[in-house]
Amino acid sequence: RGKELRLTLAPLGPAATQDLVFRFGMSGSFQLCPAAQLPRHAHLRFLTRESPPRALCFVDARRFGSWRLGDAWQLGRGPCVLSEYQAFRENVLKNLDDKAFDKPICEALLNQKFFNGIGNYLRAEILYRLKIPPFEKARTVLESLKDQEQARRKKNPSLTLSKKLKLMRENPDLLELCHTVPMEVIAAEKKPFDPDHLDNYAAFKNWLQCYLVPGMSSLRDRNGRTIWFQGEPGPMAPKGEMSHKKRAQLKADPEALTPKVTTRASKRRPRAAGKPPKLAEEEEVADGPRKGRARGRRKATAVPALSEPEAPVKAKRSRRTSARRVRGEA
Repeated sequence: RGKELRLTLAPLGPAATQDLVFRFGMSGSFQLCPAAQLPRHAHLRFLTRESPPRALCFVDARRFGSWRLGDAWQLGRGPCVLSEYQAFRENVLKNLDDKAFDKPICEALLNQKFFNGIGNYLRAEILYRLKIPPFEKARTVLESLKDQEQARRKKNPSLTLSKKLKLMRENPDLLELCHTVPMEVIAAEKKPFDPDHLDNYAAFKNWLQCYLVPGMSSLRDRNGRTIWFQGEPGPMAPKGEMSHKKRAQLKADPEALTPKVTTRASKRRPRAAGKPPKLAEEEEVADGPRKGRARGRRKATAVPALSEPEAPVKAKRSRRTSARRVRGEA
């Protein structure tokens, strides 16, 4: 149901059944293998009674998955986008006042309270097919679906189920794609995510139209998850984030996007034209507590004389002016 799996264990003897509810995280899966050749990260194992025994292992390299005893689904998860589509659709449209829909649509699609079963690659594919900017406000996108559904019912009040399905395939909306896009993956005959079968994974990559596809843009949402898209990101895009294309451009040419940095010294008023720089002298500064950075003795950098140097002019300068000039020349 959505992103959870309930496994019911039947006892071999006179005992009650036992239920386990699994959440797979990003990399959790089941593998059946000889008990003497357990895979790495096999955190839970069910052994057969045959000889030699085999093991059904729950394998999770990243340890994001989990399991718990009991038959209850996790609280806070809405109806499944696959097996409970009509309840899923109604749950979204009747709760559009929820604060979850104040967020961008790409972040709302990962909220399992309303989109139970939608993950990172699925949200990218769904939004790409409808050309919806990922950082458009979720309520703005979904309220239009509510109006369309009411208009459709008024126009065709006696549509049969087959005609409704036909209309859904021809002109799908966002909630309908939340059902049909995952069904495309499940309907595949092979195991699309199995890394041990490269042909299967290559077929899955060919199926992807947006996620991880070269030429697409990408940004991190406020939850730190990367969303892939094409075109403009939308009005609620995070400020200061750089798209995947710009990061690649910056990597290729670091100076292309680097802003010019203006130093404090460069902001100072330039010397008047025609006045040659004065010859630098070793400046004695009295020890003791003083304001600013200039403390102790400092030496100014010698400036090469002009072809016709003028005689240096001695002038009375305050300690503060001397310190500023020393810092500027340094």
